[in-house]
Amino acid sequence: MPELRKDPIIGRWVIISTERARRPSSFSSVGKRTSATMCPFCPGHEDNTPPEIIAYRPPGTEPNQPGWKLRVIPNKYPALIVEGGLNREPKGLYDKMHGIGAHEVIIETADHARDMVHMSVEEVRDILWVYRERMIDLERDGRLKYILLFKNHGEAAGASLEHSHSQLIAMPIIPKRVAEEIEGAKAYYDYKERCIYCDIVRQELADGERIVADCDAFLVVQPFAPRFPFETWLIPKSHQSSYIDMSDSEYVTLAGCLKETLLRLKLALNDPPFNYIVHTRPVSKDYQDFYHWHIEIIPKLTKIAGFEWGSGFYINPTAPEQAAEFLRKIDVHVVPEKVGPEAADRD
Repeated sequence: MPELRKDPIIGRWVIISTERARRPSSFSSVGKRTSATMCPFCPGHEDNTPPEIIAYRPPGTEPNQPGWKLRVIPNKYPALIVEGGLNREPKGLYDKMHGIGAHEVIIETADHARDMVHMSVEEVRDILWVYRERMIDLERDGRLKYILLFKNHGEAAGASLEHSHSQLIAMPIIPKRVAEEIEGAKAYYDYKERCIYCDIVRQELADGERIVADCDAFLVVQPFAPRFPFETWLIPKSHQSSYIDMSDSEYVTLAGCLKETLLRLKLALNDPPFNYIVHTRPVSKDYQDFYHWHIEIIPKLTKIAGFEWGSGFYINPTAPEQAAEFLRKIDVHVVPEKVGPEAADRD
């Protein structure tokens, strides 16, 4: 059983999940490409994964069999597990509880060598839509307070398998990083009676120098104070506190915007490893007036070292205005070749 344990000094929760140490890649310093013939996410290997929770597949194809276009499965090595009660308890001055939650994997395509920049807008839309479906379902569980969606691309960004996928972790607490955003947004709203993210959108549209792309309902920007070089945000222009608040057409617009943004980063930075994170409001609707959902994309171009760990400051060698100008100049009509099956099968 995983455990959640709370640091009594800064209030940060950590997950102690010894089951994840059984992953083949755990603690290894050198990764190895997984060929399509060995990949558990490829069609024909469905028996190597837990049974699917949901799949987009043509009518007439059987669950947990080939024929699917997109699959959602429980993580085989979950950080948190669904079964059980929270059993929150003190241990002297320390707090802990059972590691209850959900940990799911979204296998985004049946093609081992394909990633989002090679997909159609409709295929990316399906990925974004299944995020919504899973969030709506999990929000019905009264034990859960926050649902985090994220994608790791590349070994340096934490991807243990190269087959394109993203993940969802639903948890019984609000993560500290999100809580800090919420506290800042709430303080700004209490003072100015406006959403700070809405004001950021207005400011960036007025300034223009940090805009990467204007995608109708979404703005792609380099944030004013980025922690990392080429850190990129996708922000809805209209006020929406939750990812699930969008209209059907906005998921299509977001799909095109996300695909274009990832392509700009891929071409500009030679296919860097990256993480993207969907920051949305907690399950409770108490936050909807002042919180504003968004996506943060963080290329892995620098390393966190002693100063950053010790101080909480980040040293960024690239000004966001320079990064934005560089990304704007990228010709997004030049889509790079995907790795072919024969290359994917080579070790």
